[in-house]
Amino acid sequence: MKSIFLSLSLIFGQYAYAQNAIEQQFFDQTDVFLKANVQYGRLDYGNLKETAILDQLVKQIADIDLSSVDPNTKIAFYINAYNLLIINEIEKNLPTSSVKSIPGFFDRLPIQVGEGQTTFNQLEKQKISDDPRYHFALVCGALDCPPLADFAFRPEQLEAQLETQTRNALNHPRFIRVSGDRVGLSEIFRWYSYDFGNSKKAILAYINQYREAPLPEDVYYYNYDWSLNAIGTAATQIDNNSTRYVVSKAIPKGTTETKVFNNLYTQRTERDENNNLTNRASYFTSWWSFLYGVNDRFNFGFDLRYRRVNETQLPSSALDIFDFSTGRNRSALSHIGPKIRWAPTERLPNFSVQSAFWIPTAQNLQGTDSQPFLDWDSYIWWTQFFNDFPVGSRFSLFTEVDLLWEDIGTGQNNRISTPATAIFSYFPHPQLSVYGLASASPYWYKDLDIFVQSGIGAKYQFTPQVEIEVLYTWFTNGFLWQNDGRAATYNIGFRYNHW
Repeated sequence: MKSIFLSLSLIFGQYAYAQNAIEQQFFDQTDVFLKANVQYGRLDYGNLKETAILDQLVKQIADIDLSSVDPNTKIAFYINAYNLLIINEIEKNLPTSSVKSIPGFFDRLPIQVGEGQTTFNQLEKQKISDDPRYHFALVCGALDCPPLADFAFRPEQLEAQLETQTRNALNHPRFIRVSGDRVGLSEIFRWYSYDFGNSKKAILAYINQYREAPLPEDVYYYNYDWSLNAIGTAATQIDNNSTRYVVSKAIPKGTTETKVFNNLYTQRTERDENNNLTNRASYFTSWWSFLYGVNDRFNFGFDLRYRRVNETQLPSSALDIFDFSTGRNRSALSHIGPKIRWAPTERLPNFSVQSAFWIPTAQNLQGTDSQPFLDWDSYIWWTQFFNDFPVGSRFSLFTEVDLLWEDIGTGQNNRISTPATAIFSYFPHPQLSVYGLASASPYWYKDLDIFVQSGIGAKYQFTPQVEIEVLYTWFTNGFLWQNDGRAATYNIGFRYNHW
């Protein structure tokens, strides 16, 4: 009997020793892999080093038995496993710009962890403790995740490592964004508000435990950027693209967006006996737009359109449109109507559809012999398809394709056009972007006419909420081209988001 007991003891002892060796090897190899690949809390996914180690780690995660290990070892293992499997799945799906572009990444994609298949959401919620500090140790592969640690979490150091990681994240200027008396918090604090006390006051109190300088009380949640947490050519370049406001995204639930965009269009046409241009027509349009986030993917709001027209003889200035005493002029609040914005799929986080239906609010907008044309007398339906593509860390490409139906139901006009626009932006500074614009708009009305414009512009974000934009474009169409006319637009816009 003693010999049987001794044999069993030796067998279990050898098994425990072997299992402990596997666990130690796992933590050591994880440390080597992360130190080789993590810089500034980001990874170079296209140029991963020590990929053989990653393959070994993924196999260990799938094969390991944690039934007899202590709680700290389990938690340390699961945190490392989560982060490593995120990296592995992204690497398998390259090229991709975001984990949101991979179908079912968090809730349907199967991953193998020890005892069986699971998902990232199940691994986080069922295997890892609800200690709030784990939100700063688990990294989901996005720019707005907390910075990824360049070390392995180890059982014997777990408490100190969690404290350090939490303190680093909550003092990081990109993760906690302080601007004057306002503070921008990651949506992590909204999604998991219960873990942090379930109120903004409690969340601030939790964060201030770790802050070197306490936060102001005026709090908002900035839009979460799901772009890959990839290394750019420099750390500053990551921020230049990641902190920008993305026009094509739906605004988050419970937030509002107010935009004012002012456009001054002016054209010179007709010629005298000396071949000099003689007439000027100018239009000033002010769009006022309001949106509310019904949820994170559906927004509802309305638009107002104010227009003013001025027709005069040259010499004159485009700014004469604001002088009510010169030329033939008139103005009106021409249209008002509801608007929606919808982000139809999580696979394309920067893709959305916006549609507005405008109702005329004034009479005789199309004018008479004694009154110049101001706007269309009937309804206008404008649907826009937006998408935005980050290009590295300092550039982006914005595209827009529209279906614009003007003067609906009158029979005489019913003008339909399909504008297409491309904007290529450069970000020399996290708050500044400069861009070039090109646009073409075929009008499918009687004889086909095509409106074309190109231009340059700039945007400046005073804060994540407040932005100003200026734009100049050169403009032409068939009529202007045939008559050697000249046209341009001058634009200035403002945006305010409230969280």
